[in-house]
Amino acid sequence: GLAIYGFNGIVFSIIFLWLRWAAPRRAQPAPLTEWPSVTIQLPIYNERYVVERLIESVVALDYPADRLHIQVLDDSTDDTVALARAKVAQCRARGVNIEYVQRPRRVGFKAGALAYGLSRTASDFIAIFDADFVPPADTLRRAMPHFADARVGMVQARWGHLNTDYSLLTRAQAMMLDTHFGIEQEVRARTGLFLNFNGSAGVWRRACIDDAGGWEADTIAEDLDLSYRAQLRGWQLRYLPDLVVPAEIPTLLGAFKRQQFRWAKGSIQCVRKNSGRLIRSNESPWRKVQGLMHLTGYIVHPLMLLVVLMSLPLVITGDISRVHLGAIGLAGFGAPIMFAISQFALYPDWKKRIAYLPTILFLGPGIAISNTWAIFEALIGRNPTLFLRTPKFQVEGKAKPDRPKDTGTYGLPVDWTTWAEIALMFYSAFTTIIALERAPGLAPFTATYAFGFGYTAYLGLRQSLGVKAEPVETIRGAVTME
Repeated sequence: GLAIYGFNGIVFSIIFLWLRWAAPRRAQPAPLTEWPSVTIQLPIYNERYVVERLIESVVALDYPADRLHIQVLDDSTDDTVALARAKVAQCRARGVNIEYVQRPRRVGFKAGALAYGLSRTASDFIAIFDADFVPPADTLRRAMPHFADARVGMVQARWGHLNTDYSLLTRAQAMMLDTHFGIEQEVRARTGLFLNFNGSAGVWRRACIDDAGGWEADTIAEDLDLSYRAQLRGWQLRYLPDLVVPAEIPTLLGAFKRQQFRWAKGSIQCVRKNSGRLIRSNESPWRKVQGLMHLTGYIVHPLMLLVVLMSLPLVITGDISRVHLGAIGLAGFGAPIMFAISQFALYPDWKKRIAYLPTILFLGPGIAISNTWAIFEALIGRNPTLFLRTPKFQVEGKAKPDRPKDTGTYGLPVDWTTWAEIALMFYSAFTTIIALERAPGLAPFTATYAFGFGYTAYLGLRQSLGVKAEPVETIRGAVTME
């Protein structure tokens, strides 16, 4: 199973290199003579550190003021409410068409907020930016001309990073995101494969949202869900690799694991919801296969965990000699190749960036437990719509402690996955010791997992020990309202 996904990464790398040197990019559309109406939706929930930065950056967008409407969709329960209200009032006093919207009940979490905001506007296009994003002033002017093609239902920008150099953790995450946006999204877009709206830094045609059935809250990956429903209705999604909208990368390991947990669980929920209609559709077999590979990508984490657990008994019994490691070992280079190529393609200082590749090789295996649990929850239907946010702290630049000085109530406590990572660190280390004598070719692999589990456990303990858990009443309330 891992070999299949690994080889697909190699295939994508080859296609990307061919596209880069042999195939011309899509011609830029002509500037619009008349700008359409756009509503910008800013869904936020307890974002005291970044809400003002978000609003200020969106208000500064260079777009005709009479064609622009901004909605601050605030579901917050802390002092974010006062900060957002004050900033909106300040902007309104300057003549900005912006409104503060707070729903009576937080039903449907982000999907519910977007749907509620949609019901309060008549704009033809909807732009969405999450709380941690800072869109450049020309974002809309560069995105909107692509909708001159009536078949285009959504335009997605590439995510940039405000704090790549903050820590080894943020460097590793940046490389992961660069691989998705720098290679995978571009290959999918330029070869006509299914791709997805990434939840932020994108613009939707309202008619596309309505035709696809609107925002639905039965998964926690409402962006991926709507993307597939829209494409199965015949709409095209367009990706703009040269339009970069920077965002803040999570600085806490617990926040990163939460984000990955949500993406992993939501993607498998989308598999359960949409794979049937994808398979029955009239799409080509290649497009169907790649769509399923796309939706099921997080399956690599339980597969990695199974390989780790199986390695020790295979080594002890000697049955490891019956496993054909050649092809599997080659496939294992799929992800590292994509990571390296993405840095080469996106940054002039790619040599410096590639030096941090080992951090991602440790971080990827290290979060396998958390993501495996996410997939398990999706498969059995546990807490199907519980949406736990990723806290942000307005962290930019570099060279600060791994944990921001003031996490306040946004800090995340140690959870059971950290203790499981410690256990698997010792398990993998013991396997490595045995493998050095009985299966030397396997030892580097198991050692990588030992380091990976150890790194994530250490960082989790360092950042989260002593942090109190979120009040149970808050979580139960969210579930009850859902």
